[in-house]
Amino acid sequence: MEFFSFDWYEVFILLLKLVSAFVLTFPIGWNRELSTRNVGLRTFPLVAVASCGYVLMALKVIGSAPGAEARVIQGLMTGVGFIGGGAILKQENSNSVIGTATAVSIWTTGVMGASVGYGHYEIALTIGAINFLALRTLTPIKQQISGDSEEGGDVETQPQEASEEGSQVEAQPQK
Repeated sequence: MEFFSFDWYEVFILLLKLVSAFVLTFPIGWNRELSTRNVGLRTFPLVAVASCGYVLMALKVIGSAPGAEARVIQGLMTGVGFIGGGAILKQENSNSVIGTATAVSIWTTGVMGASVGYGHYEIALTIGAINFLALRTLTPIKQQISGDSEEGGDVETQPQEASEEGSQVEAQPQK
């Protein structure tokens, strides 16, 4: 039956790429998990695998048409950015938000997965190393500078918006 005939070599190569996307992003997910983030060990590698999968599927369907590839990357950037945006939360009784480093790291893992899908492991490895090192080395420095006692330390202060009457308005945290 032709329906079940596979090019097993191609299946192996695709599996190798998907597993590579998972493995390359695992340290970032592990870091976020240890930082007691809501997004961590499962999400980061899965974002990379999904991004890699979309690129692999696009290459299979559209080939290497630059305009079509650009649209696939644009869609991935938007979709993964939307997922990352869900990690950003405003603190209820303060003037700060948390989750910005986690959100950017989600976006980064999407790029890593797409890079692996295109066969550019060097890009994925370099971006992953920079992201991981930034989380590991800059978090303690940020905590020391800001006096932030929260583990992970990706708290950003945002100015409050004034309403028409001039009173302070606070946004509700996203759920």
